[in-house]
Amino acid sequence: MDKKILVTGAFFGMTAIILGAFGAHALKETLTPEQLQTFETGVRYQMYHALLLLFVGMFSRISDKTKTMVFWFVTSGTVLFSGSIYLLATGVAQNFNKIIGPVTPLGGTLLIIGWVMLLVHFMKQKS
Repeated sequence: MDKKILVTGAFFGMTAIILGAFGAHALKETLTPEQLQTFETGVRYQMYHALLLLFVGMFSRISDKTKTMVFWFVTSGTVLFSGSIYLLATGVAQNFNKIIGPVTPLGGTLLIIGWVMLLVHFMKQKS
């Protein structure tokens, strides 16, 4: 499982850099400043959670059960949260805004659950 977590974290990190550069250069001329700022929010949160996955994958004091649950919540949360922000910011999903819009808070909720699970795991550990 550690390899899957690390590969996913590295993939999220790599694509965050690519999307950040794409937003800063290619989208700069086509998006409004507000849309660009929204796009950058998606990139930033994707990178935060890439780093979280790398930490979880490398940290040996996290149980395999917790790693697995955190992995699935953070991975699905990142895809839903950042992915929906990319679609909304670029207007790619304009016809689906009413469908895509609620996906963002759902993704955010999954991210929060992943963090809470990690927090609870650490709080239960004996020093």
